[in-house]
Amino acid sequence: MKSYIALFEMNDGCVGVVFPDLPGLISAGDNFQDAQRNAYEALALYADNEKKLPKPRNLEQIKREWPDWKDWEKNYNFIVGLIDLLPIKQKSKRVNITLSTDLLARIDSVTDNRSGFIDSALRTMLKI
Repeated sequence: MKSYIALFEMNDGCVGVVFPDLPGLISAGDNFQDAQRNAYEALALYADNEKKLPKPRNLEQIKREWPDWKDWEKNYNFIVGLIDLLPIKQKSKRVNITLSTDLLARIDSVTDNRSGFIDSALRTMLKI
């Protein structure tokens, strides 16, 4: 699995994401978790539209080779992260699962779509 370095720019009220290996690919979110989730999705969509992706560089290579690194290091408040290239959501498959009745009642109290709720919860927990 390919993983790309992402720079998470920490601002008041939002977090921006830049991928040094993938010019033009940016993302953002209201907070770090949103930005991270959106970065996975942005990378997957980018990869889906490109014929060939560049080989990911490690952080030391980016520090040496990326023309904007010195500017970022000097002027931005950021966190370095690693984003795995995950496949775009595939079509659904019906499965049977067993849940306790109290858990089902709690799910039903907040949604009328159990499958969608469970899918969303699992994606959040798995960071995809």
